[in-house]
Amino acid sequence: MSFYDIYLKYKKFKYEEFFKGLTRNDILRVLNRNKMDDLDFLTLLSPLAGEFLEDMAIKANKLSLQHFGKAILLFTPMYIANHCVNKCTYCGFNIDNDIRRKKLSMDEIEKEAKYISKKGLKHILILTGESKRDTPVSYIVDAIKVLKKYFNSISIEIYPLTEDEYRQVINTGVDGLTIYQEVYDERIYDKVHLAGPKKNYRFRLDAPERACKGNIRSVNIGALLGLNKWRKEAFMSGLHANYLQNKYPDTEISISPPRIRPHVGIFDDVYDVNDRSLVQYILALRLYMPYLGITISTREDKYLRDNLIPLGITKMSAGVTTEVGGHTQSNKSDSQFEISDKRSVKEIREIIISKGYQPVFKNWMDIGVK
Repeated sequence: MSFYDIYLKYKKFKYEEFFKGLTRNDILRVLNRNKMDDLDFLTLLSPLAGEFLEDMAIKANKLSLQHFGKAILLFTPMYIANHCVNKCTYCGFNIDNDIRRKKLSMDEIEKEAKYISKKGLKHILILTGESKRDTPVSYIVDAIKVLKKYFNSISIEIYPLTEDEYRQVINTGVDGLTIYQEVYDERIYDKVHLAGPKKNYRFRLDAPERACKGNIRSVNIGALLGLNKWRKEAFMSGLHANYLQNKYPDTEISISPPRIRPHVGIFDDVYDVNDRSLVQYILALRLYMPYLGITISTREDKYLRDNLIPLGITKMSAGVTTEVGGHTQSNKSDSQFEISDKRSVKEIREIIISKGYQPVFKNWMDIGVK
């Protein structure tokens, strides 16, 4: 069995019919449950549940404090390459986009690592475009060897790997994987991925599980909100996380709820996801999966990010650039997308403390707090 079997179970599910059949008593019944099933989660994603956000927020805050305390893990992404062979309509790295492409040398990676580590961060996420030709696994391995000198925790957000390749990078020093399905609806997935290896829906869908089989410590998944109706994608993301958490209990599972941001190229086929909808999604996730990690990125503006801290967020990015060599290079590449929260690591640290929370600069297995 794979998660695809669960996807097929709900592929033709009549969401609107389900939502129309809900009553206020149904929402209250779910809110009073200690353990929720799949349809309880969907109930909390419904339009009607949107009228109960305050009740959801109170319970989400209680569960977050119970299971995570007041710790917020800080990390930053490091873009080491942006070469890509895919034609994804929604992404600035699309092979057809006329952008400045760049790939860092090991010396340049070390320069970036030194700069970032001086900010106090001990958790790094390295990213590339999806080109196994330009950034082969051997390049990733060499980069990891450099980064191990500066960071306690190294995560990757690159093209999907085979199980053996995941074992190779894990054995080198990687302990975290971030990989987004982008959109779970197979029809839309095929529509927005015009060409390239990423067009293989199943190979990408099963990538998190291959990493789990390779004994990776943490996996972060999610859908790019805006490619489909958000409730459907939120539901499938939650089911995917729940599947992984139940099957691989030794792996820390997290979800990111990124929304589409402006980027090089034109993509107008976007489903609106407003702030209230994003908050509802995050609250429903926390109530459905109390042990789930929830990551909020700098795609969101600072006011929203600050106010989400007590509602279930466990990880936040800080001091972010989406350009290759963006921390130290003067001849930077073009960015993957525009960020909204441009605050420094110090500024993010201060706002977390002002909320009564602790900014954690190391990973969960090494609880030192700066």
